[in-house]
Amino acid sequence: MDLQYEAFCFVDPLFFDQPRQTATTLNGFSTRLPAPHEGWVDGVAGIWRMLRPVGVTLPGQGWKIHVSATLGNAERVLSAVHAHCLDRGLAYKHLLSPSVLLARNSKYAPRSGSGKLVTIYPVDDDSFSQVLAELSTLLDGEAGPYILSDLRIGSGPLYVRYGGFAEQWVEIDGTRVLAVRTPDGTLVPDKREPTFSVPDWVTVPDCLAPHIAARKAGNPDDFPYRVTASMHFSNGGGVYRATRKSDGAEVVLKEARPHAGLDRDGVDAVARLRGEHDILVRLADVDGVPAAHDLVTVWEHTFLAMEPVAGQSLGSWLARTYPLTRQHASDEAVAEYTERALTVLGRVEDLLARVHERGVMFGDLHALNIIIDDDDRVSLIDFEMASAAAEPGRPALGAPGFRAPAGRTGFDVDRYALAALRLWIFLPLNALLELAPGRLDALVDVIERRFPLPPGYGDGIRRELRQTDQAETDQAATAPAATELDRPDPDWGQVRKALAVAILASATPERDDRLFPGDIEQFRVGGACFGYGAAGVLHALDAAGTGRYPEHERWLIDTVRRTPPARPGFFDGAHGIAHVLENLGHHEDAAAVLDGADNLVAQTRDHSLDGGLSGIALNLLHFAGTRHDRDLRTRAHGIGDRLADALRAATPSPFARAGLLNGWSGVALLFLRLHDDTGDRGWLDLAEQAISRDLDECVTTDDGVLQVRDQGARTLPYLSIGSAGIALVAEELAARRPDSAILERQPDLLRACHGEFVIHPGLLFGRCGLLVTLAAAQRRAADPERAEVIGRHLAALGWHAVPHGDGGIAMPGNQLLRLSMDLATGGAGVLLAVTATLDGHGRVLPFLGDAPHPPISGHPAGEKERNTSWR
Repeated sequence: MDLQYEAFCFVDPLFFDQPRQTATTLNGFSTRLPAPHEGWVDGVAGIWRMLRPVGVTLPGQGWKIHVSATLGNAERVLSAVHAHCLDRGLAYKHLLSPSVLLARNSKYAPRSGSGKLVTIYPVDDDSFSQVLAELSTLLDGEAGPYILSDLRIGSGPLYVRYGGFAEQWVEIDGTRVLAVRTPDGTLVPDKREPTFSVPDWVTVPDCLAPHIAARKAGNPDDFPYRVTASMHFSNGGGVYRATRKSDGAEVVLKEARPHAGLDRDGVDAVARLRGEHDILVRLADVDGVPAAHDLVTVWEHTFLAMEPVAGQSLGSWLARTYPLTRQHASDEAVAEYTERALTVLGRVEDLLARVHERGVMFGDLHALNIIIDDDDRVSLIDFEMASAAAEPGRPALGAPGFRAPAGRTGFDVDRYALAALRLWIFLPLNALLELAPGRLDALVDVIERRFPLPPGYGDGIRRELRQTDQAETDQAATAPAATELDRPDPDWGQVRKALAVAILASATPERDDRLFPGDIEQFRVGGACFGYGAAGVLHALDAAGTGRYPEHERWLIDTVRRTPPARPGFFDGAHGIAHVLENLGHHEDAAAVLDGADNLVAQTRDHSLDGGLSGIALNLLHFAGTRHDRDLRTRAHGIGDRLADALRAATPSPFARAGLLNGWSGVALLFLRLHDDTGDRGWLDLAEQAISRDLDECVTTDDGVLQVRDQGARTLPYLSIGSAGIALVAEELAARRPDSAILERQPDLLRACHGEFVIHPGLLFGRCGLLVTLAAAQRRAADPERAEVIGRHLAALGWHAVPHGDGGIAMPGNQLLRLSMDLATGGAGVLLAVTATLDGHGRVLPFLGDAPHPPISGHPAGEKERNTSWR
């Protein structure tokens, strides 16, 4: 699981969200603080309350002061800081409420921003030094979590770092990051990493000298272990491979930071680690449980040294052995896997029984906490949620899809998780049941049909996982379980309508940060954008023929007028929004958004379709056509020339970037459209080169398909990043140059889309991307086997379907943790994919699926062949 998603699950049980209580919320900090007197600007921005004296102009960057606090002392610390800042006229911000503080300090919150309750913005170095001295006295003795990105001041809750006050952005390797400005005016990244650093041109104030010296004074010889590798990090600490200095023993070292890594009960990582040590001592000599060696505290952090466990996680084992992800799962392969999986499950059950014999509830049984070796022997790791079964209470943390519902305690917690594992090992979609418990029968039906399971296997899962204890109160559990997609022969017109119904039922026009709930990316790039925001959803509803919604279009217009996009790209910024506004008839607003992005475009070097130049140029071509504007066409061609030059210098990367949105295939799509615009076949040559560049990042998997490599750890078949994105653009090339040598590798790319199981349903990172790629190939050359696979993909959308709204169908987004309505990961993208596939036009996204057209009459570039031999 991508751990950053956990922090966005605290607020809402159905949708990703960030804590956003207003300053007057009942349980907010603001209700217990004196109101600022006249002459202060008081507002809310996301999870922060912002206070600034009228007339005070802050620099763009400088030394800022952070104050950390625990849940126990946060109100007291904030009250003291609030009074001090009002008295001294200091601009500052604070988190809105204790629940926000808990979320920011939770185990899987981002480490770089963890611990901060208050940020103070001194106007200059003299003010900084004075405020720091005064607050050091005022807050002496208060506790708080360590802010990893900062320099600690003394032993209290004060921390400092040099960084930006106002938002400034710079593009690095195609990604826009927050920036600070060097003395010569150059923007460079504002490093917000979990380690303290100072830009090399910045003079460190004298008042920080003793604190920097104290930071460097730690003696590494005091630490009894030599760390050899990092295995895992969370906000609570790290897990490392290490060697014990005293005797050379190899150990696994688990670190816990005080006041950090909080669970939902507010218990920190240190308390959990001490509990884990006690449990491991109690389980000493149980085969399959690692032995505890030492528990030590060094530098205020607590470390538990344990016996290493050989093998890989059960999650990794499934990724390598699960037959339904392969291009063709034979009955023999499925039967062989079934037998092996049942053996593994039996060994997990036996090990769990031995743990229970010692009176211990494991409390956190899931695929990543089970280690399996080459002989399929199993071990358990990570006992921080374990406890004596006789103790009251239940684990406050747990893996989605494996954590027992409220009311289950003791060994019943483990029995629930074991039943969940019995489902997961044959269909790893458990997290979906937390969104829609009523989908249990449908998922069990899938494994009973697909695997040769022993009689009664599914019934046992149903009995254990059915959440009868909360069915009367859980809104998700009482919702209708079935959807149109559960029918053997769905009415696809009804399916499209139901997808639109769910999207519209989720709309929140009263909010100003997002209209439709989607992926957590919408809180980074904005809730108006094409990929993750309102623009993409409105485009999908219109393109699929499910209606126009003026009130939602008004929301989009008002949003971009109020806050112009801070990014220029098509999927993440201005150009995608302008594209949708133009197509919906809001021409003046579209032009304003486009014009407002010119400076951002000028700073862009990224080649991608996602947020870079190829998407921008494709949109300029689109506007040139709708407005008959030769200047826009010239600008698009200019970008094409720049990207042709960049392609010549491009080299493969070990990090997965190839695909439609992030790779050179998106650039190839631009080259193809430039060919359509001019008739110049040189652009086709360049498109071939761009696709070939992405093919250089592909490898042949052990079942003979071609996928994009990702640092040797995995291969990716998806549309955004992956082989489907390459194949989809190759189909566009085939429509223009059917004899291209590039197409010799197309069958291997397409077979990578055949896998029966896909973890996510969405368009850019899931099943629907594979579906539309196969449908594009089928339009070019019909194939019975491919038609069967397309039908299988359509039918399998029912695995993920969740009832929402009055007869609506919603889809889970990334990680299956919450529903999503956006185009990239959720229902809008599924709606587009189903429409493009069944209607046969292939226009699943802008710039795809239209037949090539003759060159624009009289366009100069169309009058001669483009010379690309030098490229």
